[in-house]
Amino acid sequence: MQILSALFVENFNIRQAPGPSTRIDLTGVMFSMVAPSPPPVTVTPHLIALISCAPDEPGSGIFETVVRRGRSEDDEQVARNVSSFTVEPGKFMYRLVQADLEFPDYGQVYAHCRIDRGPWTVVPFALLPAS
Repeated sequence: MQILSALFVENFNIRQAPGPSTRIDLTGVMFSMVAPSPPPVTVTPHLIALISCAPDEPGSGIFETVVRRGRSEDDEQVARNVSSFTVEPGKFMYRLVQADLEFPDYGQVYAHCRIDRGPWTVVPFALLPAS
């Protein structure tokens, strides 16, 4: 299995299309946001990961997201989410993670996502001051 995409979003919607086929509408894809108040502050953005399962794969796994202050696995961990999932072989699915991210000051964090013990997909997210 593999992560096709991992993004922070404001909202998403799943709908059926002819075929049968499924559509995922993503709105408000973001890599940063203005802080709702001066730091320290906690924000709760949604991270959505799209996962593909090949027809010859078992279809079950563990999705792990670790939010760190940097891109390295040695950087400070600020949040972690682990959940099991099942997807029909040959199909796609999504995982939604909403973490409480504490920002002592403006800056950037990185969501490190992986399936089982596979490679990390790293997604940046920055908290910005109001201009």
